[in-house]
Amino acid sequence: MKVVHLTTVHPPFDNRIFHKQAKTLVKAGYDVTLIVQHERDEVVEGIKILALPQSQSRFRRIFFLTWRAFWLALRQKANVYHLHDPELIPVGLALKVLTRARVVYDVHEDYPQQVLSKGWLPAWLRPWVARGITELEVLAARVFGGLVAATPTIARRFPPHKKVVVRNFPRLEEFASARSGLIYTQRPLRVVYIGGITAIRGAVEMVQAIAQVEGDVELVLAGAFESLALQKQLTRLPGWQRTRFVGWLSRAQVAELLGRARIGLVVLAPLQRYRVALPVKLFEYMAAGIPFVASDFPLWREIGEGAGLFVDPQKPDEIAQAIQWLLTHPYEAQAMGARGRQLVETKYNWDHEARQLLEFYERLLA
Repeated sequence: MKVVHLTTVHPPFDNRIFHKQAKTLVKAGYDVTLIVQHERDEVVEGIKILALPQSQSRFRRIFFLTWRAFWLALRQKANVYHLHDPELIPVGLALKVLTRARVVYDVHEDYPQQVLSKGWLPAWLRPWVARGITELEVLAARVFGGLVAATPTIARRFPPHKKVVVRNFPRLEEFASARSGLIYTQRPLRVVYIGGITAIRGAVEMVQAIAQVEGDVELVLAGAFESLALQKQLTRLPGWQRTRFVGWLSRAQVAELLGRARIGLVVLAPLQRYRVALPVKLFEYMAAGIPFVASDFPLWREIGEGAGLFVDPQKPDEIAQAIQWLLTHPYEAQAMGARGRQLVETKYNWDHEARQLLEFYERLLA
């Protein structure tokens, strides 16, 4: 069975698309192709990558790359087309009409809610864009063969007979090196954040907090800035002198960084879509066996109680106090990390989600 994954938004080696879903399907015997912005066509770990031209322009991406992806996909004559962006829903509709293939829409985020906080969109336009995405997703749910939702909250918006929840839990083997690294109490006083560096994900508060922590403590930011303006804003804060920006890291580099860190940060703003989200970084910190400092949301407490500390994400002093406590109580912090790792081993790992994905494909193709 031939499966084609399509994205015009995500990077070629996206954690959910490439490292989890595509690898799982290849291992199960599927012929997998990924159409994505990339430098060249190539085959990586059994996955055939078909390169789309790389572009930073949203206009070009939405109105040109989507249809370039369509023509590439159409030529593959696949059994399943698996779409990962809402802007690809029209492409999926065209593939549905022109082929006998099954079309799947993978809903990574609550996109109608997400677009309401997009700074690059004029405020007056955001509700209209959100409404448009909602209508597109309703149409996709009616027409497509199935939907894959990243969280139970997202899944509630779609028909029960067509959907499956495949959560973004970590692959245990990916973090084996993190656990076999330095003994926890011998690690440098290093606090890390992994992911997109944005204002609503606590970028300012993290840098402000590290300035208040006593001792020779370093904050490491691994990811990409949402804008040059935010990066300049952070460099003007006192905490920037104790901050190291390392950019995007490969999966192996992420594991290596966490294996030499004391604490992971995930202090997202108290937006409704974050309150019900399952942030990948929270589970990755737990998988690596390090405690976290996280936003005090009821769902997150339910997931990670005993594996980290919870704070008001809009109060840098609370974030700093939690970091300080973990650094000055290393054995308690180490025990928290061990509890987090146990939770991932028993409940929050990709093995269960992989089974969900494969069973969904079997039903789809039956």
